[in-house]
Amino acid sequence: MTRLLVRILLSALAFMYILPMIGGITFHGGFVSAIGMAVFFGIMVWLVDIVAVALSAMVAVGTLGTALFWLIPVWLLGFWLLPAVALKLVSDFMPAYLTVSGWIPAILGSLVLMLVGLVTSGSMYNTVRRPA
Repeated sequence: MTRLLVRILLSALAFMYILPMIGGITFHGGFVSAIGMAVFFGIMVWLVDIVAVALSAMVAVGTLGTALFWLIPVWLLGFWLLPAVALKLVSDFMPAYLTVSGWIPAILGSLVLMLVGLVTSGSMYNTVRRPA
């Protein structure tokens, strides 16, 4: 639970201070708006991932698995594009608070938010449990 709160707070700070440094991204609002944007971005990333997985599964089943020859490389090379789509969708749903003008700023902004997610994911804090 604390990792989730830290992720939301760091994402909110990224929305307020880091993303506006990228040309083509503007944020309008205070800290409460940034927290709302961070929560909405997390929900939007989750929805975009679900849609992408569902479409990939339908294509794979519809082609009896032969589409996996190009679906697997697309997933491996394009996983970082899904948060960019989510960031563009957030800016489309909330244009009063966030404006993203183009795909290059969306990709750069999503890489910043992916870095926040990587730092707060918990995989960096693996601890070895020793038997008692």
